[in-house]
Amino acid sequence: QGLLEESGGGLVEPGGSLRLSCAASGSLTINAAGWYRQAPGKQRELVAAISEGGYTNYADSVKGRFIISRDNANNILYLQMHNLKFDDTAVYFCNADLDGGSVLPPYGYWGQGTQVTVSS
Repeated sequence: QGLLEESGGGLVEPGGSLRLSCAASGSLTINAAGWYRQAPGKQRELVAAISEGGYTNYADSVKGRFIISRDNANNILYLQMHNLKFDDTAVYFCNADLDGGSVLPPYGYWGQGTQVTVSS
């Protein structure tokens, strides 16, 4: 088991919603963090990021549809995804700074990935 545990992926129809979660193990603190995704035959891309101070930014392809957030009390990172499209199909990876070693993505630690499939 890694330091970041993801959950929430699955199969959804176009237009549907999913929420991904990424929990840090033990007493680890999620500082700056992001969500990446990798579709078959494509490079891994940054979808959304959140700074330690809570500032967020998004890839143009998901702006207005995805929301990244962080539960600081429980050290969980979320990605709420709405109006999902076929092109959102990918393995989604949680990526986070857990030790203050990185302030820009990609951060030092990765989750194992969770599959999101958008299909009718």
